[in-house]
Amino acid sequence: MTEQSSFSDTIRLGRDRGHANHGWLKTYHSFSFADYYDPAHMGFGALRVINEDYVQPGHGFGMHHHRDMEIVTLVLSGQLRHEDSMGHMATMGAYEVQRITAGSGMRHSEHSQGSVDTHLLQIWIEPNVRGVAPSYEQKQLDVEHARGRLLLIAAPQATETGVTLQQDAKIFLCKLHGDEALDYSLDTGRRAYVQVIKGSVKVNGQVLLGGDALKTFAPKVSIENGDLAEVLLFDLP
Repeated sequence: MTEQSSFSDTIRLGRDRGHANHGWLKTYHSFSFADYYDPAHMGFGALRVINEDYVQPGHGFGMHHHRDMEIVTLVLSGQLRHEDSMGHMATMGAYEVQRITAGSGMRHSEHSQGSVDTHLLQIWIEPNVRGVAPSYEQKQLDVEHARGRLLLIAAPQATETGVTLQQDAKIFLCKLHGDEALDYSLDTGRRAYVQVIKGSVKVNGQVLLGGDALKTFAPKVSIENGDLAEVLLFDLP
């Protein structure tokens, strides 16, 4: 039986992720990245990277090169300073989302600013077209609209609430607590990856804690019994 023909869910515990502590950077890798390699965790559909980073103030990633990748950065707390070879210079605060289409090639840098660590998620999604012109987008999320419901923060079409992806994929943010619950239906041939940012929540009957994730090909994703939970849901090809 192939993975796609099975509706069984797979749990990825946060404690089993790749981890590195560089002093100025503490990072957790959901999928193989840099010095962390696990052939069982090379990505999921078009989703290639989820890195959870804690970056100390005054430190960060110097100018480095990317191409043919959709890079989505979600700042959870602190401030992140961004500069790139396209001429963009911006500081992102809590619950701002940024999308870079690396396309034919670009360079960028990211540094933590302010007096506290910057906590962020960096997500890489493989594009459905290669070699396009690089581009950049940044939006402030209205997280009140994520309470008890799914807030679309990235999609293949332009939306009022999120950034645009060069891929047939969607990313949602939700905050659940108490008796709040929601269901999300997947189209045939699609898959979902659910990443718990913090708190605890039940996904398809499985209790997950901050850092944990669930991947599924089931036709429906049920999220409930949240305890101050924040969750990302990926709808993926």
